[in-house]
Amino acid sequence: MKKLFILLLSLLSLSSFAAQANYSQRQDVQAFIDEMVAKHNFDRALLNRWIAKANRLDSVLESIARPAEKTLTWAEYRPIFLKEKRIQLGREFMLKNKDLLDRAEKETGVSKSVITAIIGVETYYGRHKGKTSVFDSLMTLGFDYPPRSKFFRSELEQFLLLAREVDIDISSIKGSYAGAMGMPQFISSSYRAYAVDFDGDGQRNLWDSTADVIGSVANYFKKHGWRHGADVLQRARVKKTPEETTRNKLKPHTSIGEFRQQGVVTDKAYADDVMATLVTLEGDNGTEYWLGLENFYVITRYNHSALYAMAVYQLSQELEK
Repeated sequence: MKKLFILLLSLLSLSSFAAQANYSQRQDVQAFIDEMVAKHNFDRALLNRWIAKANRLDSVLESIARPAEKTLTWAEYRPIFLKEKRIQLGREFMLKNKDLLDRAEKETGVSKSVITAIIGVETYYGRHKGKTSVFDSLMTLGFDYPPRSKFFRSELEQFLLLAREVDIDISSIKGSYAGAMGMPQFISSSYRAYAVDFDGDGQRNLWDSTADVIGSVANYFKKHGWRHGADVLQRARVKKTPEETTRNKLKPHTSIGEFRQQGVVTDKAYADDVMATLVTLEGDNGTEYWLGLENFYVITRYNHSALYAMAVYQLSQELEK
């Protein structure tokens, strides 16, 4: 039995070593290193040392194959984020950070309840920031997930640039299985493009500075076209089942006047030329229809999911009560 146990340990060790050595020996990875050296003047030896320690994470590949936004109905998805505890903690977060949220709303026009709802949905107000190595995740997805390898290889490039800019140890950074980081779960490219130093200490810290987190989420929404005071969604009624081609496109694509002619109506009146998209969800009481406006589309720039945007919107509505 003892010999069998030792043999199993040896096999596991060899397997682990092979997984680590695999990336550094692959031609596509070496081509990536060549690009980082030529394009960004990275030290080749340093990159080789980092990548030699990278691990392929099968758990990441399993998770990305079945995201909740694509496997759950709205009736199943909604209770995850609209729990009373999350709502109460959100109200406490807003009270505790009132001055920062007021300032962010004044400077960017983004509602403080939406800023808070994003942080609440993403990390439970900073309580759940993720436990997966961002570097390992991006290596795994960049080189072993063909459907989106181009995107994640680009995010790996951005992560290495970010690490150099803010002087962080890449092996110490934990996040989501898809490489999102900090309280607001910014991916690397978003961190570099939209994170701001909102507390004035000369750093953009999305892990420990609540001020920077609030300012960065607000800046993200502002840069993506958030319209101050404008509606996000409006509950709709339909007189006949809409064509599939008109439903669940995230970007507004049809005027409300045209929707009205198709038998889609809302209690609130809008100008005929206002653009919208028809969102169809399966809720607790059957099919729900909503008209998503431009601010709804802006929320989906954070996560390309109608379910996600609806959760953020409804949580923000609860926080305002």
